[in-house]
This record gives sequence, structure tokens and C-alpha cells, in this order.
Amino acid sequence: MPANLTPAYREAEERFRQATTPEEKIECLEEMLAVIPKHKGTEKLQADIKRRLSKLRQETMSGRGPARRETAFRVEKEGAGQIALVGPPNSGKSSLLAALTNAQPAIGDYPFTTQTPTPGMMVYENVQIQLVDLPPVTPDYLDPGLPGLLRRSDALFLVADLASDDLLEETQAVLERLEQAKVFLVAEVPEDADPRLAYQRTLLVANKRDAPEAGERLALLSEFFLPARLHILAVSARTGEGLEELRQAAWRLLDVIRVYGKPAGQKPDMEKPFALPRGSTVLDFAAAVHRDLPAKLKSARIWGPSARFPGQSVERDHTLADTDVVELHT
Repeated sequence: MPANLTPAYREAEERFRQATTPEEKIECLEEMLAVIPKHKGTEKLQADIKRRLSKLRQETMSGRGPARRETAFRVEKEGAGQIALVGPPNSGKSSLLAALTNAQPAIGDYPFTTQTPTPGMMVYENVQIQLVDLPPVTPDYLDPGLPGLLRRSDALFLVADLASDDLLEETQAVLERLEQAKVFLVAEVPEDADPRLAYQRTLLVANKRDAPEAGERLALLSEFFLPARLHILAVSARTGEGLEELRQAAWRLLDVIRVYGKPAGQKPDMEKPFALPRGSTVLDFAAAVHRDLPAKLKSARIWGPSARFPGQSVERDHTLADTDVVELHT
């Protein structure tokens, strides 16, 4: 094996060794292929990864049972980011999705109404955020495809039921069941995170704040889940209370910035911003515009919060800020 493989590659390779489902293995191989150094010394290894990836994809597409079900849990990301909704039965995840997006999930007062992922697009200011409703989690059941989707998501909403007297037990059961699958729900990803585990930034969404005695249950929930563990936002999908705050919280949870493109000599397109991870540079923006641009990029001009003055000329490694306008020069 080449000696100059990056830490990112070795972490993905370790996750591949730990993977137990075809879906997880495909995800790890795709990441390995994306981060492996591209040079002559890794050509054989790249070919081997592609061969294994092709074989797994064919088996998954033609297979039946678990393999086919896990394929249903592969939701292509859209918009500024993907947030998955996870929680116990009847916590109101589907009602939240219906209230926040144009999706029309099946909604019922009986457990396991949602059996496969249901995506919908939520509007926040001038961007869209993808929400994905998922089958419920119980102490006795976790759909095999669900952990892989949670790992791939950009962030999570853990939905708790303020109408349930078993609120604490149900919520804790979800956390423990996911931890058994090596998925940890946290307020912030630890700096020393174990690469073999998945840590996902999570907001605890306490739904049904309009229910009788919801205030008392919310107080118990807040005492149990201290802010250092998970931040809590109380909402009601039925009345709409707190939903605007939830949209804002979703944007903060994704921790991304909006960057607007400006062709030279033209006005910027302020309708369709690019969503980039916080800390992204001009070079990252160029790659988002077109994969061939970074190799040609020489400099850029910036208007917005990261510029010292309007139209400042900056280098390729200039760090961008939310609502920056960028004009690329090749």
C-alpha cells in the first residue's frame, strides 16, 4: 500500500472495515475514492476500489430483502443541506415535515406510519433545506438502513413528544439504540472525535408544545438534557408555534454560508446562492461553481462581510463569509 495515503483516506478505510451493511460499505468506498491521492503510485488501489464499488452497487441494485431496503434509504441531498428527523413512534416527525415543507407524508395516530424515508424542502430566507422524515426508533427495532442515512446527513433533529408521559424514557431509548449502531447525537462534534464513530450535530425538537401539561414535561426534558448535551427548541406542528424559530435553528445547525456568484461585468445573482461549509475559501467556491475552475483560477474580487472594501481583490485562499459576493478571474 502506498505510504503517502492521507489521514482522511485511512479513516474512511477503517470505517469500511467496520461497516456491516452494503449501504455503509458503498458510502465508505465512495469516500475512499474521493480522498485518495491521484497519482501513479495509487492507480492499482484506485482500480481495486472501483472494482469493489461496482460489484457492491450491482449486488445492491439486483438484490432483494435487506439490500434493496437499504437502497431506499439513500436520499440524494438537495438544497443547502440535509437534516434527518429521528425519534420514537408518534412523536410527530411526519407532522413537522408536512408543516415545514410541501411534502405529504402519511400521518397517523398509530406507530410506524412512516416506513421509508420521506424528503421535503423547507424554505429559509433565500435558500432551501432538505428535511427527511424517517421510520421511528424503539428499544427493540432500528431499521438496518437508518444508521447509514443518519451518518450521511449534515445534521439531525431528534424529535421528542411533549404529549407523552414517557417522554424521557422514549427519548433516551432512541439515543441508546443509535449509540449501539455507533451514531452519537451531540450539540457539537468533539475535537477528538473517534473516526470509527459517527458524531452528528443535533437539535432536540420538543414537539406538541400545545399539549396539556407540555410545559411541565418540557421542564423535565430541559433538566435532563442540559444545553451542553443537546439544545432544545419547543414547537407545535399543529399550531405552528415555534416553527419560524425552528427554520432559523436549522440554518444555524448546518453551519454553512451563502455565497453569491458575480460574472465579470454583470450584476450578481442574488436569487440562487451557493451553500458552502463555514470556513470555505475562494478556491472552494470555484470548485462549487464548476469542477474545472480551481485549476484555472488566478484571483477573485469580493463584495461583502469578508472584504475590507467593496470589490477587494483577494487570493485563492481567502476565507469567505456569509452573504459574500464573489467575482472569479481565470
